[in-house]
Amino acid sequence: MKALLIGGTGTISMAITRQLIREGWDLTLLNRGNRTAELPEGVKVITADISDEAETAARLAGQNFDVAADFIAFAPEQAQRDVRLFSGKVSQYLFISTASAYHKPARNWLINEGTPLANPYWAYSRNKIACEDALMRAYREEGFPVTIVRPSHTYDERKLPVGVHGKKGSWQVARRILDGKPVIIHGDGSSLWTLTFNTDFARGFVGLMGNPHAIGEAFQITSDEALTWDQIYGELACALGRELKAVHVPSEFLAEVGPQYDYRGALLGDKMGVAVFDNGKLKRAVPGFQATVRYDQGVRRAVQHILAHPELQIEDPEFDAWCDRVIAALDQAKSAILGG
Repeated sequence: MKALLIGGTGTISMAITRQLIREGWDLTLLNRGNRTAELPEGVKVITADISDEAETAARLAGQNFDVAADFIAFAPEQAQRDVRLFSGKVSQYLFISTASAYHKPARNWLINEGTPLANPYWAYSRNKIACEDALMRAYREEGFPVTIVRPSHTYDERKLPVGVHGKKGSWQVARRILDGKPVIIHGDGSSLWTLTFNTDFARGFVGLMGNPHAIGEAFQITSDEALTWDQIYGELACALGRELKAVHVPSEFLAEVGPQYDYRGALLGDKMGVAVFDNGKLKRAVPGFQATVRYDQGVRRAVQHILAHPELQIEDPEFDAWCDRVIAALDQAKSAILGG
């Protein structure tokens, strides 16, 4: 089987790249050439910027693939570009959407592929919905062989999955835990969330590649394990060998006082609500699929990897200071009310 991945080196796609090579696929990546040193032997790379449609079409001229998957399409015009590039050239095209596209606020605690799509809080999610609409229209009207995949919160050994972080990633949250400082958790910490390790996601995704039952369908790929945010942060602290000092802050408040971090989208439009998924449709299409990496195992793997790689420990003093100000303001409000 011959596959083309647009991207192929990100949190989700790198695990897919590695699995495809292990399974003997003829694999080509089309990207800007970043992280090529981490690619397994046997991967072919076309160095190109897919936003330059003419250049990409020229680089792909005369080539056909059983499967193409785009991990870096975020706007409907990019989805429409892919229809032009790959119509008649692939037997299946997979589009990576997002579980944050599901209706917010949630109407039902258990999410499946039939859950309506609507997110008034986050342009990112609305754009993904628009991409899905464009691709499904091409399927209905032109026979474009699309499969839509909706990941939820997927992480790997290079990322610590947290809800509230700054522009430079999640390391500063770990740094605060290591330093014995309080850590902000959105809400009251009791809402349920689903975290999926990237190798588990890859098993489901590869199972959909070349699968005739997947054409014209949407699938979510997640773990079946649901955890509260207090549990998520608690296991992170445990993996770091420290005590968790949690400060619970309403998501609406964080969105107001942290506009630079887009918490309106990331929290109100995603992480504030319950996210538990029914993966029954995926398991029917990919018999035997099961996520096997529990969060306590995955977060320990991530902590060990990041502590062993200082280049991943990216400090974020601006976010650290912002956390201190938010926590101090809450303490002052409490004192003012009690004192009054």
